[in-house]
Amino acid sequence: MKKLILVTLFLTAIACQKKEQTEKTAAVTDEHSYSKPELAVVKHLDLDIKVDFETQTISGKASWLIDNISKGNEIIFDENTLNITKVTLGDDEKETIFELGKDTEFHGKPLHITIEPNTTKVNIYYNTTKDAVALQWLKPEQTADKKKPFLFSQGESVWSRTWIPCQDSPGIRFTYNAKVTVPKDLLAVMSAVNPQKKNDTGVYTFKQDKAIPSYLMAIAVGDIEFQAIDNRTGVYAEPSMLKKSAWEFAELGKMVVAAEKLYGPYRWGRYDVLVLPPSFPYGGMENPNLTFLTPGVIAGDRSLTSLLAHELGHSWSGNLVTNATWDDIWLNEGFTTYVEHRIGEAIFGKKEFEMQNVITNKELVDNVAEYGNTSPDTRLKVSLTGRNPDDGISMIPYVKGYAFLRVIENAVGREKFDPFIKNYFDSHAFKSITTEDFVKYLNENLIKGDKTLADKIKLDDWIYKPGIPSNIVPVSSADFDAIDAIQKSWRETGVAGLSKKITTTAEKQHFIDHLPADITVKEMEAIDKEFNFTKGGNFIIKRQWFVQALIHQYKPAYPAIEQFLIGISRTGSVMMLYKEMVKTPEGKVWAKQVFDKAKSGYHATTIQAVEGVLK
Repeated sequence: MKKLILVTLFLTAIACQKKEQTEKTAAVTDEHSYSKPELAVVKHLDLDIKVDFETQTISGKASWLIDNISKGNEIIFDENTLNITKVTLGDDEKETIFELGKDTEFHGKPLHITIEPNTTKVNIYYNTTKDAVALQWLKPEQTADKKKPFLFSQGESVWSRTWIPCQDSPGIRFTYNAKVTVPKDLLAVMSAVNPQKKNDTGVYTFKQDKAIPSYLMAIAVGDIEFQAIDNRTGVYAEPSMLKKSAWEFAELGKMVVAAEKLYGPYRWGRYDVLVLPPSFPYGGMENPNLTFLTPGVIAGDRSLTSLLAHELGHSWSGNLVTNATWDDIWLNEGFTTYVEHRIGEAIFGKKEFEMQNVITNKELVDNVAEYGNTSPDTRLKVSLTGRNPDDGISMIPYVKGYAFLRVIENAVGREKFDPFIKNYFDSHAFKSITTEDFVKYLNENLIKGDKTLADKIKLDDWIYKPGIPSNIVPVSSADFDAIDAIQKSWRETGVAGLSKKITTTAEKQHFIDHLPADITVKEMEAIDKEFNFTKGGNFIIKRQWFVQALIHQYKPAYPAIEQFLIGISRTGSVMMLYKEMVKTPEGKVWAKQVFDKAKSGYHATTIQAVEGVLK
């Protein structure tokens, strides 16, 4: 009887363990990856590739160390537009069978590879094709120096599978080593420990010993040089951009120190930035060790370096603690926006912090209005099933996520919230988690059953319901109040001298964003003459001014708008302008004409987004 009871208890325990494992797996199922990591999962990548600018292809071998958890006969990878030529197993390279499944839009095909129960290594021989969304091949004339070609990758969200066969889910992490062969007159860099100067061979090796998800795999190859800022930060850029970039980012080291004081040690070794050509589709991409940046940040007056605070913040929220699926992207972007604002406050002061809060709040209100207050896409926890996961990379997870964290901070005070956030990063370091994991951690470590506090935070309203909850923290800025007063009086007093009163980027943005709805072309002309908005060098100010120019049909700015759209590929920014242009029949015709001129310099993801608007 005793033996029977023990056997029964043992079987019950096994059943419970299996149930718990099944529930855990179900909770983190990533519908945007074909891989089944609960059966067989990757752990480490050894990448050996050659970059060929003549054919615009990458070719070579991806050797994956795997954990065959189920001891089964198959492992599944993601691939999209790749040419898989051969697959072998182990160090002795025993050739095996592979099969590609059905192609699905945005997701590519599953790559089914036959393995053995004791397989620990899978070698995939492949080359990329011209359809690789992640890879942007630039001709010399498309670069800053216009002398040599350039290549860069952009993996987020599901595009790494277009240049490396991988288990392409943010919930799967791995380390990697890489050997990259490039033309001898070019330098290769990756999201890893990087060389700081060219060698004579064109062969570069890389090591990333921190486990990262596939979307943070990154490569760039070009006529790139390096300049140090301090002992652990520096800038990579084309020669003509190097000195001005290093000057622009002179406070980079201070930002790292400020972030560490708030959220604990920077765990990635070096923090460098790479200034890319204009076709880069984002403001920045937080690739580990090496943030990729738009050249639009180089304003010449350090006025746009707050973008760096955001990308640096990802070293804690996003890279260190990662959203397990793209439905949970607010865990990356909402937290990082919060970290960005706190770093900004430490570096630039309380007044700038208050102004940025007002700007972010306006972005939240405007974006929710654009989607509609009841749209499910205005929830923090979204559902991207059957959709392009890039659809989740809107401003909502950034600004609504930030507003939610501000609600928690306001409810408990910074003296409690700062240690909570730091401990959250520490306890989930190098892990990928879901929204539900965060909710559980919040309840156990901060709310702790306090119903009054829970009612004050309204967690479910923020995460699972659309719109803006009623308990959003009010924002205000004395500096902006002063500009609002100017806004009410300048029509009577004239605009002469306003540029001496409204000086910072945030102040100018607020002034532009709140121009009278009935402003005339003549008044726009007077403001433009006073501030030189149309021809100015500040990317953000030009973008916001151009939006107003389109709304109010200020045609003297139209040639500059066209050049702006041709000269950059920053998806969110060009989309703001194209969306305004297509609101009138003549504007739609013009938008299509501009797009035809511009798209050769756009990244593939930017082209997809703009084509959606033009249709």
